[in-house]
Amino acid sequence: MSASQTFATPQALAQQWSALREAEPALRIRDAARRLGVSEAALLATRVGTPVAAGGVERLKGPWSDIIAAVPGLGDVMALTRNDSVVHERHGTYGELGLQGHVGLIVGEDIDLRIFFGPWAHGFAVAEETKAGLRQSLQFFDGQGNAVHKIYATNHTDAAAFAALVARFRNDDQSTDFAALPGKEAEAPRPDAEIDIASLREGWTNLRDTHDFFGLLRQHKVAREQAFRLAGPRFAQRLGNDAARRMLEAAAARELPIMVFVGNHGMIQIHTGPVKKLVPTGPWFNVLDPLFNLHLREDAIASSWLVRKPSVDGTVTSVELFDTKGELIVSFFGKRKPGQPELEPWRDLAEALVDSDKAAA
Repeated sequence: MSASQTFATPQALAQQWSALREAEPALRIRDAARRLGVSEAALLATRVGTPVAAGGVERLKGPWSDIIAAVPGLGDVMALTRNDSVVHERHGTYGELGLQGHVGLIVGEDIDLRIFFGPWAHGFAVAEETKAGLRQSLQFFDGQGNAVHKIYATNHTDAAAFAALVARFRNDDQSTDFAALPGKEAEAPRPDAEIDIASLREGWTNLRDTHDFFGLLRQHKVAREQAFRLAGPRFAQRLGNDAARRMLEAAAARELPIMVFVGNHGMIQIHTGPVKKLVPTGPWFNVLDPLFNLHLREDAIASSWLVRKPSVDGTVTSVELFDTKGELIVSFFGKRKPGQPELEPWRDLAEALVDSDKAAA
């Protein structure tokens, strides 16, 4: 159906969604929303009215940071962050929320998040029937109804604490209506001819911290992938689009701990540790470990890069993937902390991706 389709009432939308589910029971809500030309949050809102404890959906109220600050009390949960091309799932307990303005930080061995609360606009407590029984979650969306972060209860979650959190943050407004705000049009990258490439390369050479890279991009008004193209092979080299698969297979074989960054405009979620069970399924390449799952849509990868950034701790090497719109899908690094050089085995593994591509050519 057309993405511009509208429905007269939430009830009409709910009926269409119900018909889709009957025809395709395995269809996920995100895919159903696309079929119906609405947002995921708009579909979810049609279920508002029945309490979560009874298998329904309830609207939540902010401040969203207050909810996240209360999540540690739930104990073990599963954190999920995704964009159009990859899903990142991590089990563990949320740590204390550090907050500076609209930016939050949770640092832990299991749950490691960089939170940008500015786009957060809607929250729901959700119950869904699954093969394993009723599954409850907290789900957060931007003004257009796109998911930014979800927190799922597990068999080890404190059920009483979950119910208390939902009651504490329950919104007085339990409407089934959903009015999406207009989204911002993505700015087209500046033409390459307008970029001072020599200055960009000089700035890149003088980087002292990987976090300074964002400032370098802003200073030169250059898009991330565009910067990789213009920086030259000293700093960034194009890889084959099977690079992520080859990297994950090599990391698993060597039991090498890595860092996996997945984000959208409201959240970045990080896994640090080894990857073990790798399972390709159709277009998806999956990591299916007990505490960490990654689902990467390989047919969405438009370009892959090996990237080298100078720092006071030495060169920091990453493997970064982009989609057809030039949006970052996922970034991979070797396990490291600020003040420590990156692992030599990681650098060797990453550089070997370039060498194998050259040999194949």
